[in-house]
Amino acid sequence: MIVVIPAYEPGPRLAGVVAGLFAADPDIEIVVVDDGSGEGFATVFAMVEGLGATVLRHAANRGKAAALRTGFDRVLAVHAGDDVVTADADGQHTVMDILRVADALRADAAAGAPTLVLGCRAFSGRVPLRSRAGNTVARGVFRLAAGWSLSDTQTGLRGIPSQLLEWVRDQPGERFAYEQNVLLRCRRAGVRTREVPIETVYLDGNASSHFRPIVDSVRIMLPLLLFAGSSLIAFAVDTVMLLALTALTGALVPSILAARVVSASVNFAVNRRVVFRARRRGMPRQLIRYAVLAAALLASNIVWLDALTRYGMPLVLAKVVTEAVLFATSYGVQRSFVFGSPPGAQQGRTELEPGPSARHSNPIAATARMDANEHHIGRNP
Repeated sequence: MIVVIPAYEPGPRLAGVVAGLFAADPDIEIVVVDDGSGEGFATVFAMVEGLGATVLRHAANRGKAAALRTGFDRVLAVHAGDDVVTADADGQHTVMDILRVADALRADAAAGAPTLVLGCRAFSGRVPLRSRAGNTVARGVFRLAAGWSLSDTQTGLRGIPSQLLEWVRDQPGERFAYEQNVLLRCRRAGVRTREVPIETVYLDGNASSHFRPIVDSVRIMLPLLLFAGSSLIAFAVDTVMLLALTALTGALVPSILAARVVSASVNFAVNRRVVFRARRRGMPRQLIRYAVLAAALLASNIVWLDALTRYGMPLVLAKVVTEAVLFATSYGVQRSFVFGSPPGAQQGRTELEPGPSARHSNPIAATARMDANEHHIGRNP
């Protein structure tokens, strides 16, 4: 088992966590990545190196994503086939919680079910308002954008089975966005996830947190925002053609059909290439599924438009109301059904479960406390 800890300007708590892990499990390996912390923190890294951890160094700060990838590259090169636990360097992940995630990885490996294990906080007790509000916003936005619920979207304590390490390493994004992208792409890639409850620890009012509720929530919502933009383009095309055709022919239903064929073609192309980035997957399968969805939405569209206009609502207003109602349904179905991974799709070195059926388990038990500073036993490198 390898523990990877990205560290930027860490405090003395890092050494306590490293010492505690070695004391609890002498067979564990720890890789600490100094992400350009500078000479002022050389003593901290020398201390953890003296305890037996491997320290990798960036000449300048490159962000958490780069630090994690550096650690993953080391594991793939030197410890190929080993599972990985990632933990933060600020002391908010206790030794017990890190080991709890490691034990969950071992249990999954024994069961032959590689699963991304997420150490999730309950956010109960005395939690800083900034953190409580940030998690509430992020959790709701994540549910909307990803299509599944996660109780702690900001967790850096994660257990990565060896079969999934290359897939995790290759996900796009930098800094905070990288860790979010891993979570956002799990279901589509067919990666199983489950939560392990951990203690909610905040030190110095959580001053070390780099999460920005507004900016980072917008990043989480990017797929949904792109989908909204694509839908807006299709809506504009559809509306212009509908008005033009009804003015020319006076026939509502044929005009709806013709306008929808053109706008649906535009929408399919944009969603496939830009929103869901499914260009490498089977286009015939996607096209058939999209056609089924489009037919269902078209039937709903006709029913709603006909009903609303019969009640005296202007055509343009009826169109706006109808599209708003169908927007959420269309996004969810396209994400999971139309552009989701086909059965048997492979990512990295393991055959993953198809996206729509990927499972996620929520926490079912409370946690006990074990401070990272309880052990200070050194280990020779």
